[in-house]
Amino acid sequence: MGASDSKLVFKKGIFRLSEERHIPADDAYWTSFWELPESSEDIFSLFSAADVRRTRDNALENLETLILAVTSRLFILRHHPSFPEPELAPEREALNCIRVLTRVLPYLYEKEQLHPWEERFFWGQRRKRTRKSSIASEILFDGVQDGQPRVPAEEYEDARPLAEELIDTLIDLLFFSDLTVPRQPQGRLKVSYAIWQSGVGCNASIPTTKEYESNRCEILRLLLTLAGQGMYMTPSALPTKGTRALTHICTCPDKQVVLSVLCSLLNTTLKYNPASWRVPYNTLVFKDPKQILITYTLQFLLVTVLYPIPEQPGVVTPKNFYRYFLGRLHRPQDFQFIVDGMTRILNQPLQANASYLPGTQPSVRFAPEIIMLFWEITQCNKRFRSFIIDTERAHDFVILILFYALEYKGDASKQGVVRMCAFLLQTLSVEKNFGLNLNKTFQAQDTLPPAIRIVGFGGTYADFLIQSIYILITKSQGKLTAIYPALVAVISNISAYLDGLSAATCIKIMQLFNSMSSPSFLMANETNHDLLRSLLEAMNAVIEHKYQKNPEFVLAILKNRKRFEALRSFTLESGQEEIERRNRRRKETAASNDALESGSTRSSAESLRSPTTPLSRVPTLNDVPEEDGTFAIGDDDDDSDDEERPTPAPSSPSENPSRASSVAGQVEDEVPRQLRGMSEKARGKMPAGAQTFSRQNSITSLGSPTATSQSQFGGFEPSAQWIESWLPELPLHTILTLIQQLTALIPRQTTSSDTAMPAALHKIREVKLVGVDASPIRVQSFEWSPLALGWYESLLWGFIFASEMQVAKGTVGIWNGTSIKLFRVQETAAQGPSLTSPRGAVDAVGSNIVSRIGAINLRGVPAPTPGTVPALPTGGTQNAPPRG
Repeated sequence: MGASDSKLVFKKGIFRLSEERHIPADDAYWTSFWELPESSEDIFSLFSAADVRRTRDNALENLETLILAVTSRLFILRHHPSFPEPELAPEREALNCIRVLTRVLPYLYEKEQLHPWEERFFWGQRRKRTRKSSIASEILFDGVQDGQPRVPAEEYEDARPLAEELIDTLIDLLFFSDLTVPRQPQGRLKVSYAIWQSGVGCNASIPTTKEYESNRCEILRLLLTLAGQGMYMTPSALPTKGTRALTHICTCPDKQVVLSVLCSLLNTTLKYNPASWRVPYNTLVFKDPKQILITYTLQFLLVTVLYPIPEQPGVVTPKNFYRYFLGRLHRPQDFQFIVDGMTRILNQPLQANASYLPGTQPSVRFAPEIIMLFWEITQCNKRFRSFIIDTERAHDFVILILFYALEYKGDASKQGVVRMCAFLLQTLSVEKNFGLNLNKTFQAQDTLPPAIRIVGFGGTYADFLIQSIYILITKSQGKLTAIYPALVAVISNISAYLDGLSAATCIKIMQLFNSMSSPSFLMANETNHDLLRSLLEAMNAVIEHKYQKNPEFVLAILKNRKRFEALRSFTLESGQEEIERRNRRRKETAASNDALESGSTRSSAESLRSPTTPLSRVPTLNDVPEEDGTFAIGDDDDDSDDEERPTPAPSSPSENPSRASSVAGQVEDEVPRQLRGMSEKARGKMPAGAQTFSRQNSITSLGSPTATSQSQFGGFEPSAQWIESWLPELPLHTILTLIQQLTALIPRQTTSSDTAMPAALHKIREVKLVGVDASPIRVQSFEWSPLALGWYESLLWGFIFASEMQVAKGTVGIWNGTSIKLFRVQETAAQGPSLTSPRGAVDAVGSNIVSRIGAINLRGVPAPTPGTVPALPTGGTQNAPPRG
């Protein structure tokens, strides 16, 4: 449709759609929707959001007829013996039908009042004309509508729901001869289910063309649109209600179909090579067709693999066959292909040391999605976990995951990525060999980007991992409270296998202990003592299983012995007195500092200094910032204990907290729940098919209160009975026994020195501890709750939404301007066109950005500057009003 008069004709037809009621089903007008447009840009620019909404609200029957017309035309073309022959059954008509549906569906999904209608229309049983009758009559479409000429009853047949036939047709079209795969020989079936690329399940790639790849993009885009109905549900509703389209796709019983789609998506994605596709000025080359294809293959792969099939009471939940078959992969060559492909994409920032021109360095593409894919495979495929650990490729992934966690830790828009990184590390850490292999010396630290480099580092991969976890906890300014348990669990899971922890690592562990044993931390909410317990269990495991291999660690404990002894005698009164004394000192210090606002919380802890200074009294800690009532460890950038400097407070608990915002926070802050440690023996007795990281959990957990929600309501008050409920259970026996036996043997001046004396380390190695027995090694895992799945799905769809918004790079902005409920969308100030950001008709549809998904306790963090677009979403929006 190159001529302007043709565009005008099409636009007039769009107006007719909303202005004229009950357009007859046999009107030739409907053919214009698949005959006139020449590209997706034509449909998305001329068929505007306002046009769709106006038709939906004023003439829904016309929208029904339009959907029936284009789906019927698509079905007829798919079964036409000559399709996609340009004259008899042109592919352009099929593509236009797909484009119209992609344009219209989001505006039907966004209107809640239409949900009953949508359920009946797309998923209800129907009758349609038989194939013989359809061809004989050359009808426009085969759905039964009032006003159609009467056809004898025998010419109709029962048909599957419209949405099911549409989805199955689209899946077939992904493998259709001369449309998306090479032309099949005469006499062969048009749908071949040939895997697109070599890799998993296939040793040879089929020939392809730009046209085939473009057609795949169009079809995948509509499949994503159908699956994207979940974006118009809340995070709490989506995991339990699910999406009908995804349930149909993921429970497909045809193994050949599932494997062909799964392997095509996986192989096409992991064949992506950013280095080989990079060209000069590539940040100014907007529409890279291969990148567009990778965008959609990766997104649809994640949508299918991640999707949890909703549970129905009294009904056996069917399998998600995409996830099931991904978990059944076992060939080493397949695992090698997956690892190489993911590493190639995640390595981009580590290898991008030079660009062709200053300022033309491309942004990292697909890294958060690949991290998500890696996490999914490690959860559902135990053989894959073993492969990367036993081949020591896990070392590479640990460094890569730590890079993204540390790089994004301060970015409010990417907190969801950091969360994923923490749980991914925990997923790996449940394997014994992972901990053992971390004892390998890490020698490539100098080659790392500055964001992840540790000054003066020397040690093993375990040292690097623990010190990086320390940085994540102490320098995230309270943004990452939700993943503290996961990060401490990583240390706990690997602790029984560690040899030769460096002095710097031991100091960091002691600093974490000092922070977590402080009264202000323990009394901030009712579950912080669990973190302390987990850390103490990690320290015990080192002593009980690797005592002689870690003299530096034992020496660090002796230097901090008074802290352990003080913890044993902790009471409510002593804790409150210590907090009040600290507060008085803080007020006195801050009295002369007008820059500090009254009531603000300091985002650093005095305690996070080196604990090697000799202590003349029972050591205690200052407050550390609270995050909506949840205690958070702040950064440790302060050089002086007495220096108070104003820093952005992560958040301050409101005196009159809004219940609506608190309820929203409960959903948004939910993460997979930590499980108490299970011994290796107990894990070995689990059934062979038992999933370590189960997705299927009771929906009753939706109503269970969490510690975070309790503290957000501001209702927690520590009591003596509460302290007595957990303090006697703290695992202090091993450490106090060690202190008691070694204090008399190690000279006091040795534990007062900043550096360890070789004689003292030698003495520690020689001591045989009495009364310290090795307890069974326990592994701390996690489980998914529906609320956590709601957060996780919102994170994925936030990635997809943000990627689809970048219309200048080849997408069409499917969901721009629609009423998303799964996460919050923030309006940004309009920007003028520029060389790198041209504005067109499609761009104007949506001037929204996703600034975050999952709102991880960030209500006090300043919103992004208007007009700036975060590179990746993590959930929600700072400035959006809370939903009740």
